[in-house]
Amino acid sequence: MVDRKKVLVIEDELNIARFIELELNHEGYKVTVVHDGREGLDKALQEEWDLILLDLMLPGLNGMEICRRIRSNKKTPIIILTARDNVMDLVSGLDSGADDYISKPFAIEELFARIRSLFRRLGTENRHEQAVLLYKHLIIDMDARIIKRNDEAVELTKREYELLLVFLKNINRVLTREILLEQVWGYVTQVETNVVDVYVRYLRHKLDLPEEESIIQTVRGTGYVMRQ
Repeated sequence: MVDRKKVLVIEDELNIARFIELELNHEGYKVTVVHDGREGLDKALQEEWDLILLDLMLPGLNGMEICRRIRSNKKTPIIILTARDNVMDLVSGLDSGADDYISKPFAIEELFARIRSLFRRLGTENRHEQAVLLYKHLIIDMDARIIKRNDEAVELTKREYELLLVFLKNINRVLTREILLEQVWGYVTQVETNVVDVYVRYLRHKLDLPEEESIIQTVRGTGYVMRQ
């Protein structure tokens, strides 16, 4: 089941807020609506959101200030909703940390397009952050190919690293020696399946902690597994 993206709508115009809520829900988003600026700021800071849609003219606390305070604490994507057509207002909103803006009135299709575009853009920009994996006492930086065991760097060969990644991408799944051989060494390589056992021993020696259960467990008669 795909997780629904969480969207916080901070908008004091009830009809507009309800319209956005219904349309986003229909598109599969999980939506929370707040009509007051201070309450909206509290929600934005206290919970995790995939996106915040933020009106500029709000009771309690204006959108510019909300945007600045959110951005000083979090990187949550923000799209400003504004009825203003003053260029300086829009520039100020973007300078306050907003990722995009859309002027009222707007077609709901345009809002959807801007949301999709923002998610695509941020997905590319945040690729490095997503490439850092944490598993028990290990930190794996997939871009830099740096492995740390309890903050101490561990040197892995190319094959050892590739084998570790296969396990990490298949947490809780029992992998046969044939599957591991195929994914790490490939079809064309004439390698006996016992080479997998050898490389698993290498990984255990380099990555396991003394007196603790091995991160790679043997499933007798089948293969190996890394469990959460």
